[in-house]
Amino acid sequence: MQSPNALLDTIIQSLNEQMGEIVVGTFFRSARAIALKGDTLIISVPTVLERDGLIERFSDNVSDILYGITGKNLRPEYLTEEEAQRWIKQNSSNAFSGYTFKNFIVGPCNRFAHAAANAVAEADFNLNTERIYNPLFIYGPAGLGKTHLLYAIANRFKERYPNHTVLYISSEDFLNEVVSGIRTNIYGFREKYRNVDLFLVDDVQFFGNTDYVQTEFFNTFETLFKARKQIVCTADRPPKEIATLTDRIQSRFEMGLLVDVKSPDLETRIALVEEKSKMLGVFLDGKMCEYIASSITNNVRELEGAVHKIAAMQNLMGLKVDMPLVKEAIADIIKERPGLHPTPELILDAVSTFYCVGKDKLMSSNRASEVAIARQIAFFLMREMADMSTTEIGKFFGKDHTTAMHGINKIVNLMETNRDIAGGVADLKKNIENM
Repeated sequence: MQSPNALLDTIIQSLNEQMGEIVVGTFFRSARAIALKGDTLIISVPTVLERDGLIERFSDNVSDILYGITGKNLRPEYLTEEEAQRWIKQNSSNAFSGYTFKNFIVGPCNRFAHAAANAVAEADFNLNTERIYNPLFIYGPAGLGKTHLLYAIANRFKERYPNHTVLYISSEDFLNEVVSGIRTNIYGFREKYRNVDLFLVDDVQFFGNTDYVQTEFFNTFETLFKARKQIVCTADRPPKEIATLTDRIQSRFEMGLLVDVKSPDLETRIALVEEKSKMLGVFLDGKMCEYIASSITNNVRELEGAVHKIAAMQNLMGLKVDMPLVKEAIADIIKERPGLHPTPELILDAVSTFYCVGKDKLMSSNRASEVAIARQIAFFLMREMADMSTTEIGKFFGKDHTTAMHGINKIVNLMETNRDIAGGVADLKKNIENM
């Protein structure tokens, strides 16, 4: 499922084709997507007049477009900015339910990160003094609980300060909102982001090599930091290893507290399996828990997924939970993998997001410099990471193999002389490996 802002962008593009940019722009110029909750896409506009115009003219068309995008019967709900703020306050307290410090399993691998996150959540926010751990930057490989800690901070903060504003966002959604704000209402974007009390940003390694996105983030960071608001970010690696982050953003991250989470040891993994099985009402004896924890060693999400599958086999199929069932349930998770071979579609998505270039442009014959370079980097990554031949790459893009070969050679040469290109390719590889 696309993010709310990505859905809104697709809706606007489709409506432009149906009705023309002038008509659509009149009503959607200042629209922004607030959330996708259940079967409803929440869209806000500044005034009652704009809201009523959207309801009257576009609701059916937008519902049809949403069904075409997602295959689900989603509907739009239009709110004024004032109504949207009330909606956010009413719903934000439940947004992070289920993720607390209490149910976060602590071990040697994450004890420092847990302590730091808890200290941020417990700090006295009413004291208008400099935050001790600001920003807090939590890093480590995917699936080890970084997002859980962000949600736990948000949960605890909302309990203590229900009238304060918490804003959690992934870097991809932040990027999309910057792009949308530049196109429609950058002042509304800045108003939303620069007036929060707790700012949580997940996976900042996906900001990409986009100056205007990083500029907006830096200015948002500076505004909040000077106002003594708390900032917490996560990434899959420390700031200095994210090659495309600007020096000034790296330095801002590094002036705070950097903490890492590592792969859990066996005892912590066993505790994770035991806790999840209790939550799901599945009885797993000691040998079963140890078998699962010994078989899945690097990823908390995979451990949780294994227990979820066992629970589903018990509840949906009426099967008895025993060791043969446990082994069957996790066989597809622990089978030996020959290595990472991402699909060309995944690589195309990653490049499109990283460089803020639409996939349709990457697949087209558009020769604009920023499009051509991004396309050639996609060629290079498909050869390097997906083991595709230049003939296969050319066919995927609707071009001949010589075009793919030329593009790959160009990127190889540029990587030797252009630090931005080399850093972008390095970051993209790591991003793709963690998708």
